[in-house]
Amino acid sequence: MSSKIEQLIDEIEEYIDSCKPQFMSSTNIIVNKDEIEELLRELRMRTPEEIKRYQKIISNKEAILNDARTKAENMINEATAQTTELVSEHEIMQQAYEQANSVVSDATAQAQSILDNATMEANAVKAAAMQYMDDMLAHLENVIFSANQAASTHYDNLISSLNHYQEIIQSNRSELHPEDSEAINEGLTEEDSAADLDVL
Repeated sequence: MSSKIEQLIDEIEEYIDSCKPQFMSSTNIIVNKDEIEELLRELRMRTPEEIKRYQKIISNKEAILNDARTKAENMINEATAQTTELVSEHEIMQQAYEQANSVVSDATAQAQSILDNATMEANAVKAAAMQYMDDMLAHLENVIFSANQAASTHYDNLISSLNHYQEIIQSNRSELHPEDSEAINEGLTEEDSAADLDVL
C-alpha cells in the first residue's frame, strides 16, 4: 500500500506527463501554474503527516524493548522460584542447587537472546523507516528540480525568440527605407530603452 506522499508524487508526475509540449519543442512543456502549485501545496501538507507516522514506528522500538525486558524478568523470577523450591528440600539439596544454577543460567541466556533480538528488530525498523523517508524526499527533490529546470529553459527560449524576431523586424524596416535606416535604428534604440524601463 503506497503512502499519501507517494500518491501525490505520482499525481505530479502524471500531471507533468499530461502537459502539452511547447510549440516546436520535444523537451519543454506548458505547465498550468495554479495546478502545479496546488499539487505542491498538498504535498507540503501531507509530508509532516507521513513523517509523524514513521516517527511513531520508530518510537515502537522502546515498546519492543520494554516487552522483551518484561519477558526476561518473568523468566528469571520463575527460575528463582524454582530454585527456592528445589533447595527447600534437604534430601536433594545438592541436586536442587545444580538444577537451580542450570535453570537460572538458561533463563538468563534466553532473556539476553530476547533482548538482543528485540534490539536488532527495533533498529532495523528505525533504519528502514528513515531510509524510506530519505528515498521519498530525494525523489521529490528530483521532481521539483526537473520542473524548475524546464521553467527556466522555457523562459530563456522565449527571450531568445523575441530577440531574434526583433532583429528580423529591424532588418525588414531598413530594407523598406534604406535612406532612413539610421534614423529608424536610433528610434528603435530609444524604444528598447523605454521598454527595458517598463520591464524593470
